[in-house]
Amino acid sequence: MEIIDAHAHIYPTKIAEKATAAIGDFYGIKMSMPSGVPERLLEIGKKAGISRFVVHSCATKAVQVRSINEFIKAEIDEHKEFLGYMTLHQDMTEEEMRSEVEWCCRNGFKGVKLHPDFQKFYIDDENVEKIYRAVGDIFPILFHTGDDRYEFSKPYRLANVAKKYKNVRFIAAHFGGYRCWDEVDCYKGLDNVYFDTSSSLPFITVEKAKSLIDEFGADRFFFGSDFPMWNASEELERFMKIPLTEKEREKILAKNLKSLLKLD
Repeated sequence: MEIIDAHAHIYPTKIAEKATAAIGDFYGIKMSMPSGVPERLLEIGKKAGISRFVVHSCATKAVQVRSINEFIKAEIDEHKEFLGYMTLHQDMTEEEMRSEVEWCCRNGFKGVKLHPDFQKFYIDDENVEKIYRAVGDIFPILFHTGDDRYEFSKPYRLANVAKKYKNVRFIAAHFGGYRCWDEVDCYKGLDNVYFDTSSSLPFITVEKAKSLIDEFGADRFFFGSDFPMWNASEELERFMKIPLTEKEREKILAKNLKSLLKLD
């Protein structure tokens, strides 16, 4: 069965250890991998039977955007297994964002990754809407979603923009809830919102995972490991415990993402 990891962070070697530790500190979680270098992702992913990986990294300052995108471009150029998601920052002008989206379009990127809690913006802030206008229907936008410690990434905020920007395809990471499971009903009826399974399966029951997939439809979910936070083999083992049909598993493990990203 083909498997694509729809959610993996990678970092340049010189900062990978520090960046990985910082993520662990932010969430108060012991990281599965000490360093989020691309080579390690490929090594553990291949052991798990994963053939392709969506890779990304977020800019915490506008000045970092191009250098991060250039790093991701170099990695997708070097590794045919990688599917690159670009980064943007809310302090950029809309014109700068459009220019960056065009550059990434020309250079083989497949989507956008944003992390409201790291980047410190409210998903439905008016100032942030320029991102959705700049991206439009060119790329899907993957959001970290649902940390109950902050207001930035609450599910209802993503639902607000999904209702307003119906031409934009949004991916709500972590089953759309992460730590806000009582709020995920706000996604009902929003056909432009998708979900990934990353960083959730260690914390929710098999029954809860199954109910969320049933509620929103197996066609709208993607498997993700959230490397370097979790080991891909262990995440796959957790995923396979969800009582799904083989057809549903095939969709979530690869077919849905191939369709969204128009992969061969």
